[in-house]
Amino acid sequence: MNTVTQAYATCEETIQNGSKTFYKAFSLLPKQDRLAVYAIYTFCRFLDDAVDESDTPKESLEAFLEEFRLFRAGHPIKKPLWIALADVFERYEMDEMPFLELAEGMRWDIEKNRYQSLEETEQYSYYVASTVGLMLLPILAPGQPELRQSAIELGIAMQLTNILRDVGEDAKRGRIYLPKEWMDEYDVTPHSLLAGTPSGDFVGLWEALALRAEHLYDAASPSFERYPKESRRALKVAALLYRGILDAARDNQYDVFTKRAYVSRWQKMKLLATI
Repeated sequence: MNTVTQAYATCEETIQNGSKTFYKAFSLLPKQDRLAVYAIYTFCRFLDDAVDESDTPKESLEAFLEEFRLFRAGHPIKKPLWIALADVFERYEMDEMPFLELAEGMRWDIEKNRYQSLEETEQYSYYVASTVGLMLLPILAPGQPELRQSAIELGIAMQLTNILRDVGEDAKRGRIYLPKEWMDEYDVTPHSLLAGTPSGDFVGLWEALALRAEHLYDAASPSFERYPKESRRALKVAALLYRGILDAARDNQYDVFTKRAYVSRWQKMKLLATI
């Protein structure tokens, strides 16, 4: 087993452990494409962990970014992530900007824990999720930059889904991503979310943001037919399974404080049968 192969194996293990939904979806790709996806997922995972799992997140973020700068400058770094990612950058027409913008989203997580408006929440969602779609675009649809907008819409939809699923988990970390303007409209106080006992019309607020996410899923989905056949099904699966999280939360009676919404194996089979 050569070094690059070993590096990709490590990346595959990372995505298997980190996101069964994404692993399931992108395992449908041809081998070289799915390996590239695994490497990009690992970059995103490690960057996220540099912030969330560190006692000194600012220093950890800067240290990770310094490694990325060295990597882009051509300095060999004998770590599986950078070995795999070097192969990805060699094989595809990658743009480094989304990688740096994702880091900006991580910086927001260090410096901000409240969001005033939907626009601010969606800007954050662009940084932490749409950027991932833009990283994947050269792999999933090479030579089609016109698909950029739909990749952005899908990323925001997925991140809004994350926000709705993780209200309780985020609150335990002192973070509230729900727009303050919308919370005021539905009489949901920050204190009540942090306490895990939402006030006012929390269900109405939750559904209003879910409706926005579903609108973005609908806006992005027509573009899926323009992706190459090899990646089209993987993208449809990823979007469908992620959108299914919203219905799973509804099935949990909107309890996003003591239960984690997920799409069961049986529900996944039913959803996949519709593609």
